Amino acid sequence: MNPVILLVIILIGLALGSFLNVCIYRIPQKKSILFPNSYCPRCQTKIRYRDNIPILSFILLGGKCRKCKEKISFQYPLVEFIAPLLLVSTYWRFGLTWGFAAGSILVLVLLAIFFIDLKHRIIPDVFTLPGIILGFLLSFLVKSPTFLQSLLGIAVGGGMFYLAAILGDLLFKKESLGGGDIKLAMMLGAFLGWQKIILILILSAVLGSLIGGLAMLCSGEVKKTRAIPFGPFLAIGALIAVFFGDALISAYLKIFLK
Repeated sequence: MNPVILLVIILIGLALGSFLNVCIYRIPQKKSILFPNSYCPRCQTKIRYRDNIPILSFILLGGKCRKCKEKISFQYPLVEFIAPLLLVSTYWRFGLTWGFAAGSILVLVLLAIFFIDLKHRIIPDVFTLPGIILGFLLSFLVKSPTFLQSLLGIAVGGGMFYLAAILGDLLFKKESLGGGDIKLAMMLGAFLGWQKIILILILSAVLGSLIGGLAMLCSGEVKKTRAIPFGPFLAIGALIAVFFGDALISAYLKIFLK
């Protein structure tokens, strides 16, 4: 990897990670992500530019607001760290190609969705609906998926998850998958194609069963409500598919279809 390009990607990733934190905080509250400038949620003080440097400001401030000393959520430096890590991984996977552009958009959107759904149990349409269209349009520029695979991915993703939602509702006698999960699956199908959306379904189901089961054993609240957001598992499954999907599908075909 070109070190200069790598450095630029890291810096862009840090800046985008900071912006994603704004999205994660404001979008569920239906607030503008552009105005006003960043401020402390407790004392409403505008955050100075020197206090808004990704990761570094959190360390220098000791994880507290400069004025009111309210603790800053560890989510902020965590997202700012993960964002450039994902972009560098995408650059490593695709090189400086249209695949890198498409993959970068997808992984950053998944990062925002992961934290929003984890906290608020919603997957905002502002991510998924434009994402379905954008993923399909980008299929005309990338090597994989083709536009036909992308179109099938949208149909398969939406169809499979809609069917899973119906079966889950019948089995558990309550809503098991929301409309947000279905639209997210359609977006993933648009970006990754029909084969990888099947892989994502398998991965997310396995992760959801394992982690969800542990959460029910360890968390009284989860055990009581028996409600765990599925979006984070879809996001993790999709990230695995982005970086290792081709290898996993190839290995499966070699083992079972000799």
